Amino acid sequence: MALSWRAEVLERPIAAARISRLARPEMDPKLYGKYSRQILFAEIGEAGQQHLLGERAVLVGCGALGTSTVNLLVRAGLGRLRIIDRDFVEASNLQRQTLFEEADAREALPKAIAAERRLRAVNADVAVEGVVADLNPRNAEELLAGFSVVIDGTDNFETRFLLNDVAVKLGVPWIYAAVVSSYGVTMTVLPGETACLACLLETRAGPGLEETCDTVGVLGAAAGVIASFQAAEAIKLLVGKREALHGRLVSIDVWSTRFQAIGVARNPECRTCAHREFRYLEGEGQPHLTLCGRDSVQIHERDRHLDLAALGLRLKPAVAEVRNNDFLLRFRVPPYELTVFADGRAIIKGTRDPGVARSLYARYIGA
Repeated sequence: MALSWRAEVLERPIAAARISRLARPEMDPKLYGKYSRQILFAEIGEAGQQHLLGERAVLVGCGALGTSTVNLLVRAGLGRLRIIDRDFVEASNLQRQTLFEEADAREALPKAIAAERRLRAVNADVAVEGVVADLNPRNAEELLAGFSVVIDGTDNFETRFLLNDVAVKLGVPWIYAAVVSSYGVTMTVLPGETACLACLLETRAGPGLEETCDTVGVLGAAAGVIASFQAAEAIKLLVGKREALHGRLVSIDVWSTRFQAIGVARNPECRTCAHREFRYLEGEGQPHLTLCGRDSVQIHERDRHLDLAALGLRLKPAVAEVRNNDFLLRFRVPPYELTVFADGRAIIKGTRDPGVARSLYARYIGA
């Protein structure tokens, strides 16, 4: 049965990623009143607010961190925001992913689209664009080019290292962050000026979080604290106050109330920022199949476009509970559930075995 929601947003070509710099708007009385409490903060003021209104940011990964961070930025008066996410809303997300509600989970809306709709309702003056896509080496530069800051809302280090490669290559600041259980970390990367993620994690026993939300859980409060740091750092960058950046690797445990901020030096032999070897951007670090939590495997397909309506009609006689909207198709082959996207990606829920996932994909979607 088709889902009741009808997409209000037409498919946008990736070429729209090339966004020209917005003209700086005049501060009219309406905008002044809207942001008056933020303007009263001396470090921003009217000049900073006006600057922010013309700036643009891109978020990759719209989960607990991402939803909280962009909610703060949109309310602060960011000019333009792009949200890139490959996933859809589920009931288990609602405990910590602050832009979604139960109706979004019932309809399995893509997170990027649900977030776009909510943020447009929060602040109609901000140009918000949701992109349902899996960021990969082939589309990363095009999707991330033309923005003033990249915000990390991802849940795996393959994608974070890809973000690092693109940001260093393009010379764009990005804000790394991760949260699990009651603990989170964040660091702002200024290409050519500060240590990058490869400096931090590839040359030492770095503080990467090996446990996941699916194994040890996560507190929404921890995500909220780290997201607040991310949003504050992004605002400093966007209003031109780089001297106010904390310049540290910040870690916080909200349960034990422990806080640490340590300096991270650039590695003069870093493969990314010193030697400009972009291994992940060149595709060497991007797996074809990835475990994505929730007892699931994600399959990546390249150069493939699926007609989801036609696929749904073909599958109905053979599988259970076929449902679709404009962005994805879901069906069950007990005990498994498959979610298929138009770009050929699929998330197979109910197994962590890549062989089982690939077999199900080949059988029902095609090799």
